[in-house]
Amino acid sequence: MTCPHCGHESQEEMPTDACQWFYECQSCHAVLTPKKGDCCVFCSYATRPCPPIQAGKGCS
Repeated sequence: MTCPHCGHESQEEMPTDACQWFYECQSCHAVLTPKKGDCCVFCSYATRPCPPIQAGKGCS
């Protein structure tokens, strides 16, 4: 996960059965939400989309 506000990078475990709507940056404490058109913060700010999207199932 890479914070768009401060650039802090962290390794986070993605939920396998649901989308995560909010994420608080460990460095600057900004609360991230998905970008328009993305289902979750992992799809917006991680190096890979969330597991449901990767599996072609869409987000819940």
